[in-house]
Amino acid sequence: MMLLMLARYGLSGLWQASDFMKYIILIGDGMADNPIHERQGRTPLELADIPNMDKLANRGTTGLAMTVPKGLEPGSDTAILSIFGYNPEEFFSGRSPLEAAGLGIDLNPGDFSFRCNMVSLDDAGDFSKKKILSHSGGSVDGSDALALMDALTDNGTFGQLAQENGIEFYKTPSFRHIAVQRNYRRSLDSDFCTFPPHEYISREIGEFLPHGESGRARGLRGLMGLSYGILDGHPINQERRTKGRLPANCIWFWAEGSAAKLPRFAPGGLVVTAVPLVRGIARLIGLEVAEVAGATGDISTNYEGKAAAVLKGLSGGLDFAALHVEAPDECTHNGDLEGKIKSIESIDKRCLGPLLDGLSDLGEEFRILILSDHKTLISTRGHDAGAVPYILYDSREQKCSGRPYSERECEKGGLVGDGTQLIDRLLENTMD
Repeated sequence: MMLLMLARYGLSGLWQASDFMKYIILIGDGMADNPIHERQGRTPLELADIPNMDKLANRGTTGLAMTVPKGLEPGSDTAILSIFGYNPEEFFSGRSPLEAAGLGIDLNPGDFSFRCNMVSLDDAGDFSKKKILSHSGGSVDGSDALALMDALTDNGTFGQLAQENGIEFYKTPSFRHIAVQRNYRRSLDSDFCTFPPHEYISREIGEFLPHGESGRARGLRGLMGLSYGILDGHPINQERRTKGRLPANCIWFWAEGSAAKLPRFAPGGLVVTAVPLVRGIARLIGLEVAEVAGATGDISTNYEGKAAAVLKGLSGGLDFAALHVEAPDECTHNGDLEGKIKSIESIDKRCLGPLLDGLSDLGEEFRILILSDHKTLISTRGHDAGAVPYILYDSREQKCSGRPYSERECEKGGLVGDGTQLIDRLLENTMD
């Protein structure tokens, strides 16, 4: 566990790469799933054509890993902390502070941040009776996302209510925004809680609005209700409907937390991702974050560009890189099984394939860990805390598991009960 201790306590100068090895983590967000009855009990990983993953699994070590400690909500926040060796029971202080860090937002003592999704609600009667149709506002992005948020903050009534509740909005060209409540109160009320919208698709929202009798909860509920009244008839949403797309007609607060601090990741290195959460974790632990044109966080992302950014970092002297692809998770939340299968195949062909070719051209020995951060289930369109399948491959060794890459096959390789151990197995001189 020495490397993990170095990572936790920031003793990065004591870590040295051995034998000129390169170390890589490839995370397919939400790839793992349960058997799907309508597809003969096979999972998306089993349905996908993934020759590169299967080859590495066959020649390497495979197994299952618990990346989310028991009792914690399954999500990329807790799971990716585990994958980098940080026990979320010790280091997790909320999802949104990690995303805020990824956007360069400073949180001070007494500040609380929230993820502010743009969601799609149906047109049923009362606000509390409406159902969530999409956690991502029908995948709204770009200028439309920014213009809709501008319509809220430029509205005098909405702006006044936000000011009364100490809320500042930080907008992005996606459905993911951040709201910060500046020094509103020193702590969250004991009965206060919020709910992730992607876990409650097709459910009436009343019982999942910010919970509690405090002024904080009432203020957030008020802003959400007011946002629907402003956004539902907005010209952008009217146009989206005419094109058969869902409207981004409400904001949704969730994932509250206070400022996050994490010890430095011992090896240093590079992270490639389009998602603010993962960018935030990377920046908080001292890793570089690559900017990749066309990296979107959905199925249309620039897979080849992400692989090229990893290879550029490794050829430029870095010894460690992590590549994160959000697409399988987003497809699952959207109930798009075929999209999930296609995104997994794209990770294999358009990310992993070029990575392997590039490492061969560089003449580099390498060790790679491939895994899903958590399960995301087509059956529920939500996250699941079950163990995820992993591959650990060393280019110098042929462990020969003899198995392809899937949940069912990796189960035969045994269970790593503590996901924080995976980083040690990747970085240590010998693999278990």
